[in-house]
Amino acid sequence: MELDGYQRKAWRFDQQAADHPAGLTVSLLGLGGEVGDLQTSQKKRVRDGVTPSSAHETDTEAVGDILWYLAITAARLGVDLDQAAAANLEKIAGRWAPTDSVYPSPDMPQPPVGGIVSTAPALDEARIFDADHLPEHRLPRQFRIVIAPDPFLPGRVRMVWNQKKFGDPLSDNVSEADWYRYHDAFHLAYAAVLGWSPVFRSLGHLKRRDNPAVDEVEDGGRAIAIEEGLAAFLFEEGRLNDWFKHGQTVSGEALTLCRRLTAQLEARVVTQLEWERAILTGFQCWRELVMRESAALVGDLDARTLVVDEPSESDLAAHHIVCTSEEAARKARIDSPA
Repeated sequence: MELDGYQRKAWRFDQQAADHPAGLTVSLLGLGGEVGDLQTSQKKRVRDGVTPSSAHETDTEAVGDILWYLAITAARLGVDLDQAAAANLEKIAGRWAPTDSVYPSPDMPQPPVGGIVSTAPALDEARIFDADHLPEHRLPRQFRIVIAPDPFLPGRVRMVWNQKKFGDPLSDNVSEADWYRYHDAFHLAYAAVLGWSPVFRSLGHLKRRDNPAVDEVEDGGRAIAIEEGLAAFLFEEGRLNDWFKHGQTVSGEALTLCRRLTAQLEARVVTQLEWERAILTGFQCWRELVMRESAALVGDLDARTLVVDEPSESDLAAHHIVCTSEEAARKARIDSPA
């Protein structure tokens, strides 16, 4: 596509077309903003020593946005992009001699992926949101939860805690497997690192029913939906950042969103540093689960840690017993008359 052709087609989508002074301001600010976003991406790659596998896709989109704002800005200034490009090349040719350097392409060898594993600063004392509630309504200070494939439901995994089922079996719920079935590692990480997880409370029957207001607001459906939404969003954030396997940091935008969505919940006091630790901990456990397929997640709310452990024979035996019992109940429901 020729530049002038692109410029005219881009102009058709300018929502400020009827207002020249304001439109020029919007296009100039938009141009600066998009360039700033690209600069921020490069800053993070240099800082973390990591170029995500999705970099070419995101860079292409960013350059396209820059080109659009440039085209609109040029149009408002009465500058034809074809003419500007030709004049620029002529000016450069009159100043610099051409080189024989190879034109870069996405297929060119890239620097080796290293990545930093930063020294994680110590978190403050563990948060306890349920100290004033009945013991049976509190999150356990330590837990060991087994996650393994359900032998009766292909493509699904089931969690077992204290020899009882912990939620329903999960699949990826997409056409191509992406291992989202193990995303409960995120919820367990929120519980262990933050001391907060409405999803954990729901799965473990730990809602604080001794206080109806807390039960409804902090442990109710909306809080659960917020946490599930965060897990889904952060899963996509992880996909775009190679699942954080190189030790890179979580973007400030993602951490800000975590705080915004929990601003009306008890988790509003959780800092960005704590959110980042919980997110990276969850992804570390998720990556190990994907590799192992069967494992035990061991959480310590006092130490604010969640680690993956090899499942013992008793872990796997308890998991199989629960799966067998749930399969028998499922068949009984199917066979029972309506």
